Amino acid sequence: MAATVILGSQFGDEGKGKLVDVLLQSEAYSITARCNGGSNAGHEINRNGTSYSFHCLPSGLLSPNTKNLIGSGTVVHVPQFFKELKKLQEQGIKTDGRIFISDRAHVLFDLHKRIDGLEEKALGGAKIGTTGNGIGPCYSSKAARSGVRMADMLDKPSFDQRLRQLARSKKNEFGDLLDYDVEKEIREFDETYREQVRPFIVDGVDMICTAQEEDRHVLVEGANALMLDIDQGTWPFLTSSSTGIAGVFVGLGGLQPQSLTTRIGVVKAYTTRVGSGPLPSEDIEAAGTELQQRGHEYGTTTGRKRRCGHLDMVILRHSHCINHYTHLNLTKLDILDSFPEIKVAVAYHSKNDNGTITTYRKHFPADLRGLDGDRLRVEYKTLSGWMTDITACRTWEELPEQAKEYVGFVARDLKVPIKWIGVGPASDAMIVVPDDAIARILGD
Repeated sequence: MAATVILGSQFGDEGKGKLVDVLLQSEAYSITARCNGGSNAGHEINRNGTSYSFHCLPSGLLSPNTKNLIGSGTVVHVPQFFKELKKLQEQGIKTDGRIFISDRAHVLFDLHKRIDGLEEKALGGAKIGTTGNGIGPCYSSKAARSGVRMADMLDKPSFDQRLRQLARSKKNEFGDLLDYDVEKEIREFDETYREQVRPFIVDGVDMICTAQEEDRHVLVEGANALMLDIDQGTWPFLTSSSTGIAGVFVGLGGLQPQSLTTRIGVVKAYTTRVGSGPLPSEDIEAAGTELQQRGHEYGTTTGRKRRCGHLDMVILRHSHCINHYTHLNLTKLDILDSFPEIKVAVAYHSKNDNGTITTYRKHFPADLRGLDGDRLRVEYKTLSGWMTDITACRTWEELPEQAKEYVGFVARDLKVPIKWIGVGPASDAMIVVPDDAIARILGD
């Protein structure tokens, strides 16, 4: 049994959902699985003129022959689950018998959403910039062993006891600032959600193990991206789950490590970030504005404007060193069509307190103080732009030579083949690079 994982290589919003859709059209995968995060993810797919948005649900629901699992490492807001499911059904997507939730996934409550807002407010100018969906507080409850899993939710006495205990603890912490009615949320599960969600809950570990035993292929859809990983990202400006390769095994359970033979990193052709935290190649001048406008850089989940900057090879080298990509998908290359010159960040030079300089090329620093504006100098390489519309290109040969050179520069630097190139928002706006061209690009 072979498995494939699609991971964000930067700060999220790279276009992972689109590649999921492209791969599923081959009908090679029987299961699509989410392994981490919750409704803070935002995967948008454009198919046949219709736009579909996915937050907590796997994008594989668009493929009629694929079953979909929300894995053990996720956090699930049950009302959001049904809201999202209803929207897809209204768009004509048949979901019956094709979407399941692991019984080990944690329940995200309205309580967590209220706490999220209070914690962000308390941080003031140092706020993380979360989506406000309660993801962090829910993972905090999980780590503190005070949360509620889907399996617990099915048992009313256990559910009521655990939720009331959690609410008391948070009321003691936040006092009158916490406006939350625990009995109201309990009633909502009693009257609606418990029985409504029961048919969707399965043993997720058994589902994955059975698929492997039957030699069925699994496609793992990562959420967020490596630079938001709780351990490897820009601490503390990150999410609360493992968004890298480790999160695949932690968040599914039962997946054989040796089966994960294809590890695809999705790379936006420039760099964007939502919320607070370092973005060394950020451009706050004309180039950044043009990237934001041409790329329609607004968050799928929050609608917030994304910060924009140049492609950052330090971030990508760091990301590849951790996730060990076998292939890359370079997305939104067409957004660079209007640039006569294209800058790429290749190194950081950070001034230390004693006046010496530390250079970062391969790894992103853990200590973010070195990335402060008055300490940091970003080294750039400038490549020639192509100044022509590439959105109609569907083959490698059709791309302008300057665009091919840009693709080649990234692939050779990372020593990873770029197999897919996105040249527009629709699922069919994807170039599949043939193997012989890949060999020439890498100099094999």
